[in-house]
Amino acid sequence: MMSEPIDFQGVFPILPTPFHEDESVDHESYANMVRFMAAIGVSGVTILGVLGEANRLTDDERRSIIETVVDAAGGRIPVVVGTSHSGTRATVALSEMAADRGASALMVTPHREAVPSEARIFEHFATVNNDIGLPIVLQDHPGSTDVSMSLELVLRMVDELPNIACIKQEALPSPGRVAALKTAMVNRNVPILTGLGALYGYFELAAGADGFMTGFAFPEVLMALTAAEPDVRWDLYARFLPLIVFEGQPGVAIRKQLFKMRGLMTSATVRRPGAEISANARLQLQDVLERVLRDADITRQISI
Repeated sequence: MMSEPIDFQGVFPILPTPFHEDESVDHESYANMVRFMAAIGVSGVTILGVLGEANRLTDDERRSIIETVVDAAGGRIPVVVGTSHSGTRATVALSEMAADRGASALMVTPHREAVPSEARIFEHFATVNNDIGLPIVLQDHPGSTDVSMSLELVLRMVDELPNIACIKQEALPSPGRVAALKTAMVNRNVPILTGLGALYGYFELAAGADGFMTGFAFPEVLMALTAAEPDVRWDLYARFLPLIVFEGQPGVAIRKQLFKMRGLMTSATVRRPGAEISANARLQLQDVLERVLRDADITRQISI
């Protein structure tokens, strides 16, 4: 049986994992981020994704992070937990861990194999669907997984696996893929949230996307984009696009620096071997913030 349904509409920020300078997990900052997100009215939060440095965490750290986030959310917003792993049994175990500690939903990706097989991908998701009673966000992000799923495979999973409750659509070209999915989901419709740092956000929303599940450090901008009429949405997108583009560079260092500047984490530390923000990028970030946000106090919810 599936747990209480989640309305996968709007904005589900993917949170970075905050670390102290010694690389230990900063639980206080994690709770601070969650409380801020709930206060500004996001639809939910997502943790332990690729940009949450999940692959650099131990199982014990994952367990304690889930407990911290669920406690900080306090039932005000759903908590989606990334449980992807290269092995099906391990994915199920991580999903059980998340479910046992109060997760509202799971986010799961396919994994690259030496001999690609869509039948094996379906089997992987079917096992999680059958063994865990939580809604599943099907993440389709070839950029991080190196797996390209056909439209037919995604539609089959939506039709045949009832716990698939949302598609996190990040396969390129993303606006066209959103439109194709919206047209083809005739037997069963599930919401589509997009990612990629909202780089193609205006066009994805115009194609029918239901919102965002991504790590952009200003989710209030994405909330405004989702709610706006098309003409206003274009102006908002054009205004914030330089910041979206700059933040969207590879790695998590720039995003973590922004979360630190917003007062949401005490350190922008990236776990090794990940790279820290460079001195030049730090200067350029300050410049783009001044140009886009001018005198706004970014430690508070910014006015759009």
